[in-house]
Amino acid sequence: MTKNNIQLVAFDLDDTLAPSKTPIDSEMMGLLRELLKHKKVAIISGAKLSQIQKQLPENMPDDVELQNLYLFPTCSSSAFCYDNGWQQMYEETLSDEEKEKIFAGFEKAFEETGFKKPENPFGALLEDRRSMVAFSALGQDAPFELKRPWDPDGAKRKVIVDALQKHIPDFEARIGGTTSIDVTRRGIDKAHGIRNMEKHLGIPKHEMFFIGDALFPGGNDYPVKEVGVPSQITSGPEETKRIIAQLLEEM
Repeated sequence: MTKNNIQLVAFDLDDTLAPSKTPIDSEMMGLLRELLKHKKVAIISGAKLSQIQKQLPENMPDDVELQNLYLFPTCSSSAFCYDNGWQQMYEETLSDEEKEKIFAGFEKAFEETGFKKPENPFGALLEDRRSMVAFSALGQDAPFELKRPWDPDGAKRKVIVDALQKHIPDFEARIGGTTSIDVTRRGIDKAHGIRNMEKHLGIPKHEMFFIGDALFPGGNDYPVKEVGVPSQITSGPEETKRIIAQLLEEM
């Protein structure tokens, strides 16, 4: 596949386009603006829609081709396109009973693994995102400078995920973000988003290109690689900028 055959470029958000829960900077937005002039762009994230919107620039430049931008929040269990505002394409919500099972599973996993909840968390540790449940070890609103050193290699969260999965076998738990674990129904992952891109946008997966920081076994980007989408791992936003610049040069 040559870069000219790519119809859609898909990105993870946190630690790919921007540091965790931090706005996309002006240099990155400039590169995305150029990319949107040539290709469709999708952002697939464990974050909910409102969080993704917070990380997009508040005042988008007038020349941004927003009709080419697609948002896939909560591990692609929902999707939005732009048409005079963000319009929902689909949503697959968890039932109250399913959410209760997931919350209870986390409590059992915490007890088994010896995870100590912070005395003064920055917001909720467990968040109901309608179509997924998200765990953030320091709280949903923890500052990035505290989150970054907490579990840089994912080892702490892997222990929790392994314990959690035993208690909720009908669901899928994956490491995401900097201190997060994302839980969805089994099969609802970023590969699910790719299949929905094929379905709703009519673009075959071999004409997509994905960039993410968690393209390793157990990472929440890995299902994209498993399903066969050409992919490139990034170490963070600065490397992502270089990858986008190279894509633009080769178009």
